[in-house]
Amino acid sequence: MNALERIKLKKLLPVVVFKSIEEAEPTFDAMVAGGMDMAEICFRTPCARDAIELLAKKYPEALIGAGTVINAEQCNAAIDAGAKFIVSPGLSANVARVCKERGILYLPGVATATEVMAALDLGLTTLKFFPATNLGGVKSIKALGAAFPHVSWMPTGGVNQDNILDFLAYDHIICCGGSFMMQGTSEEITSKTRDALALIGGK
Repeated sequence: MNALERIKLKKLLPVVVFKSIEEAEPTFDAMVAGGMDMAEICFRTPCARDAIELLAKKYPEALIGAGTVINAEQCNAAIDAGAKFIVSPGLSANVARVCKERGILYLPGVATATEVMAALDLGLTTLKFFPATNLGGVKSIKALGAAFPHVSWMPTGGVNQDNILDFLAYDHIICCGGSFMMQGTSEEITSKTRDALALIGGK
């Protein structure tokens, strides 16, 4: 099963920010205990690359990816560290090129019809809608979806336990990105992750 198929099955992609490498193992252990075997690790902190490398080695069967990737240099560094997919806040043709050359799933962020068309020109049809709630949430995705019925969506930004079912009810939304499970102690992360997967029926 490839990365995109796994993300579709899980329906929820945790967006994780590590401020220190020491946080990586206990946090991911807590997620795994809650039934989550994948994470988008934001590449905007100094320890992000090392965290990806550490978790990719400890959990070779897990789906560890890099988020907030904004250029080709970061993209190559993340993939070299073991990232199995790349997520960006916006659309980068350079990142798309690296991912295509290296056979890695790329989920770029888009917010407008123009950006969707640019992504389609690059051969990308599964797109992150970001920041989702700030841009109108499900209504905006449906409006764009009417013009681009072959596009699949991963809304991220403001997704939480109160609105995630509204997003997932739209059949072109395959998964939601979110960090709402990631606050608190290890026990709280495990509990929140388990509850979120039970709520949405993620596998």
